[in-house]
Amino acid sequence: MFFSICSKLVRKKYVLSCFRDALVRHTSLITQLVAQDQRVCIHFINILFGLLCNVEDGNVTDLCIEVLIQLVTQLKQEQTVHCLLDACHRELCSMPSMRGSPATLTLLGKLVDTIPALADKLVMEHGGLMEHLLRGLVYPNEGVQASVCYLYGKLYSSHIAAEMLSGHFREKLCPLFLSTMEGAQTKELQINCLGLLRQLLKYDLFVSMIMNKSALAETAQSVEGPPGETSLPLVLKKFLLSRDETLQVASAHCITAVLVHSPVKHAPAFIHADIPEFLFEHLSSSSEVLIWSIYNCLILLAEEPLFFSKCHTVYGIEAVVRSLQGSLKLTNTELHKQGLLLLAEILTRQPEEIRLFTSSAMCGDASRALQEAVSSPVLEVAAEAVKAASAFLRKDHQSAPPVQYQALRALLEAMLSRCSEFSQTPLNRRSLGSRDSEKAILRRGKFLLSTLEGFRNACRLAVEFQGEPIAQENPFTAPSASAEKEDTLEDFSEFLLSACDSLCIPMVMRHLEQATHPALMEVFLSILHSLFIIVPHMKKKFSKKLAASSFIRLTLELKARFCSGSSHSALNQVCSSFLYCMCLNLLSAPEKTRSLSQEELSAVSELLQHGLPQISSRSPESVAFLSDRQYVEGTARQRQYCILLLFYLAYIHEDRFVSEAELFVALQGFLLSLQDQGEHPPPVVFRASIYLIAICQDKDSALDEAVVSAIRKFLEGISDLHLVYTHHPLLLRFFLLYPELMSRFGHRILELWFFWEESSCEELDDVPSAGLPTLPASLAALFQMLRSSPSILLILLDLVYSSPVDTARKVLMSLRTFLRRNEDVQVDGLIRGHFLLILQHLLVEHGASPSGAAAVLLSTTALIELLEKMLALTWTEMGSPTWAEASSPRTALLCSAWLLTASFSAQQHSGSLQVHQTLSVELDQLLKALSFPKKKPALLSAAILRFLRTALQQNFSSALVALVPSGSQPLPAPEDNILAPLGTSQVLALVIGLQNLLVQKDPLLSQGCVGCLEALLDYVYARSPDLALHVASQPWNRFLLFTLLDAGENSFLRSEILRLMTLFVRYNSSSVLSHEEVGHVLQVAALADLSTLSNTTRRALRDFFLQVQSMGLLIDHGTTQTLQASLESLSLSAFSDHQPPQDMLYPFLRLGALAWARLPKL
Repeated sequence: MFFSICSKLVRKKYVLSCFRDALVRHTSLITQLVAQDQRVCIHFINILFGLLCNVEDGNVTDLCIEVLIQLVTQLKQEQTVHCLLDACHRELCSMPSMRGSPATLTLLGKLVDTIPALADKLVMEHGGLMEHLLRGLVYPNEGVQASVCYLYGKLYSSHIAAEMLSGHFREKLCPLFLSTMEGAQTKELQINCLGLLRQLLKYDLFVSMIMNKSALAETAQSVEGPPGETSLPLVLKKFLLSRDETLQVASAHCITAVLVHSPVKHAPAFIHADIPEFLFEHLSSSSEVLIWSIYNCLILLAEEPLFFSKCHTVYGIEAVVRSLQGSLKLTNTELHKQGLLLLAEILTRQPEEIRLFTSSAMCGDASRALQEAVSSPVLEVAAEAVKAASAFLRKDHQSAPPVQYQALRALLEAMLSRCSEFSQTPLNRRSLGSRDSEKAILRRGKFLLSTLEGFRNACRLAVEFQGEPIAQENPFTAPSASAEKEDTLEDFSEFLLSACDSLCIPMVMRHLEQATHPALMEVFLSILHSLFIIVPHMKKKFSKKLAASSFIRLTLELKARFCSGSSHSALNQVCSSFLYCMCLNLLSAPEKTRSLSQEELSAVSELLQHGLPQISSRSPESVAFLSDRQYVEGTARQRQYCILLLFYLAYIHEDRFVSEAELFVALQGFLLSLQDQGEHPPPVVFRASIYLIAICQDKDSALDEAVVSAIRKFLEGISDLHLVYTHHPLLLRFFLLYPELMSRFGHRILELWFFWEESSCEELDDVPSAGLPTLPASLAALFQMLRSSPSILLILLDLVYSSPVDTARKVLMSLRTFLRRNEDVQVDGLIRGHFLLILQHLLVEHGASPSGAAAVLLSTTALIELLEKMLALTWTEMGSPTWAEASSPRTALLCSAWLLTASFSAQQHSGSLQVHQTLSVELDQLLKALSFPKKKPALLSAAILRFLRTALQQNFSSALVALVPSGSQPLPAPEDNILAPLGTSQVLALVIGLQNLLVQKDPLLSQGCVGCLEALLDYVYARSPDLALHVASQPWNRFLLFTLLDAGENSFLRSEILRLMTLFVRYNSSSVLSHEEVGHVLQVAALADLSTLSNTTRRALRDFFLQVQSMGLLIDHGTTQTLQASLESLSLSAFSDHQPPQDMLYPFLRLGALAWARLPKL
């Protein structure tokens, strides 16, 4: 019997297999054959269904299900489908138990899977079927339960059916299903339960129901008593802990499916169930599918703050980094992207107060993993890596000492290199098309933005570490030369500046040629702004480079394009902050102009701070705003000032983005507006205005007289032109172009120009004329001005003596080069006379570096010959009608010649300078002019006295000046040889002449006479002491002394009288000044207020006191102590040995120049 049954079963299985094969191979033919008769068709289906229900062999059952599904599908007859559904329903209803239901349930499930619309029909037309399914779910057979779950899964895959079954699920299925899934032991049931769960979790309604049940279950478990509901997180945790990879992946998918609906709402339940801990553990798996699934779960869990506060990330970050390192060795780019996305989420959301990386080594591993990912050839992977790196560059992630600066640098270099490589990939616009090309540019912009955000975070990191001594010094770094050099904040900061300069800026500039994105520019400008803080010692140099690269123009264009009104307020703020810092840096280290004081910088800082955010107009509109002549209110005026400063700094650095002609007109209106409203702009603003108006002025255009007058008034209100001066040839030309400005400010402007001018004529001076090198542009411009207006030469000549040594040398060399290169320029007598007087001032009045100047001038033979001829003119001019006129130009010129000769002689003698040409002076004529003075100007007499004093002090031994006798000179008496070249009679005559000059009581002349008398007596005393004492003791000297004194109180407290009395005391001339009179003088001086006396008089009084003291004439010790205390209390500067007696007043240069112009050519 058994074998008979087996034989039949085998035959049936064979027939079924053959029919299946025929149906597969000859689908159309079999289908037509079966469909010919509906009754036959339904009968055949019933036979197959009966076989399915009555055979327990699994293979036969599967074969029956397969044939039925294929046949119903190919027939496409609704009647056939209904017949089969009715049969299934009847079968389930007739079953006394659910033991034999798996085949029927599986057939229904596969039917619904093949024909999805059947799910709705089953629910609507066979509603009783659900009760049978519930019976099967509680049947103690996991095979039956698995079949039920399978059919349920197919029914809930239909949105309509699921909606109709929502009540069924809430009221009956939910707890039963969770309980079934929790107790499932066979893999078939576990898989089908998870399959049904995946379908249910597609709907927010069912997710809420399940999670609410889970919440109740967790509450029940936390309270003592019998177990309550089943918790889904715990069920999924059980599957996650299984050793079956399929169940682990399915569990992770289900967790993800729940969290997708609301991470914030549902994540806490999974976190409390410690799901993250086990997810992190499973990241060590070799299964790419499982790792990818876990990545997804963790990304969603990271949206819940509890995920971090429970410190899951702190324990799991190492697993994430290692998993990422391992996955990067694989070719699965989707896995790479998800891992990087997870790392980015953790790095971004990790609370600052909970340190993520507990060791520097782990931080370094993360940095290296990111560096590898950033370098990925797959753009999407690199893009995710850049975002993760940006989140990684956060202070709390890098604070585990020592800070890995080298690793951070390597990461940033990789980011910038990848971005540069991508940005330089050529776009084939023809093949891409317009729309695709735009998308490609947009992709580049996004990648560049992510890179810049990472770089900005690195800059922010450097700024924050500036306040951390440990981060600056990195004391825990292993000692090595390279570590000491590279692993410091200073080196990292300098790297940031260098990288921005060489990579960031070029990349952004290239991208701007294709598109402009406000968000990208906001990040970019914030980077530039932060670099001013990061590398403060380079901020001025960096600002100059930015300004020279048109960044002022770029920033203003951004503000005009995007920041009008209230749009893009963040970009406007960043632009304004960047311009503010750059402008202050440029003004603090100006080009060719003075630095601002701290007070001025504070004022400019406030001006820019308030004005820059208000500027959002295009350049033409800003120029028009400047030219507004209507009443300008305070806020608007501040904006004008800001605009001017921006234009000025841009022009200074050769960024002339505004029409010069329009700006020239606007500036005139601006200056007139200031004048109309009686306003005086800050010096720095006026500096900008005057510079711009000079630069923008066309050669053929000229300012209106009203504007020139306004400029002059503004300049006259400024204490010194250096406050508003900016070095540029066009500014010099501007001041020299208008007579009204040149006459008032030409001297100071030229002095400032030479002070700032760096080009030198010295290297051009000795070049042969046949090979004259090209002049620097600035000097060429100056020489052109000199050719067009030779009168400027007079100002330059004045500068030679009135300027500091360095400036005077520049002027002198420039004049020399100009005259050599421009021989056709007529240099008339006015300029020659001017030059002679300047030599006098250089060597007589200004002795700062006399020996060098004297050496140069003494080597000029023509100059010495010229001086000799000038001195000889003194004797021929004595009969001139204008001889006695002190203001005579010729007199002034002769004074200069005598003083210049005296200075030459003094410098040559003291410095033993080489003499190329001797200068001869007739001694007889000289003594005659002083011994028997006719009425002549005191100025000339004083000049001759200065010369004679110098000759006496040198004992007539000057190598430069030779004092020669006149043509017919009698032989000297024997007693005169010791006084040679002077004779006794000449000495006496000279003394009388000096006394006669003193009686004139001319202050200038008196000083010169006393000085000459001192030198004469010293000269005579050294050779004939008796004669010297005889001359000093003459009674006439006493009469002279009392003649010089007037009736006023303390009239002897004058420098020349004190010097004269000192002389008499020195030579013990008691007949001239008795000891009692000396004591009286000291008593009166002790009672006088010495602070009211000039330095010269105080010095003379001190010398008199010391001379009296050295002669032992101090009798009244009380008077002596009082006077000595008074003298010592005075400023020591009054007694400086370096201050010569003020016995010379130099002539006005103008008179000397005119005199030279009127003299005949020599």
